[in-house]
Amino acid sequence: MITTRFLEHDFFIRELLPQDMKLELDELSEIDAMHAVGYLARVVGIAHARQMDRATRNSWIAELQVNRTGQLDAPSWLWTSIVQLAGKHEEGYLNHCRRYALEH
Repeated sequence: MITTRFLEHDFFIRELLPQDMKLELDELSEIDAMHAVGYLARVVGIAHARQMDRATRNSWIAELQVNRTGQLDAPSWLWTSIVQLAGKHEEGYLNHCRRYALEH
């Protein structure tokens, strides 16, 4: 851990450890989980939108708005994608832990 000064503010800087990078969804409050989900949805949405031209992106947004409901029941394709994304995150985390352990 080191201290530094940046933009007239003092900071502590430390290396991120593998456990710092793991999402512990079962330990989040409902509010924190909603914030995490919103953040991850935005990251995925931005990445998805980058692959489309403007017309396709606008069509996709309109389609999502038409099918938006107030219920938490996600379409099966969306739920499958979310489960796969969580699995990929876990896989990346475990690979990071392995690399970290081998280096130290």
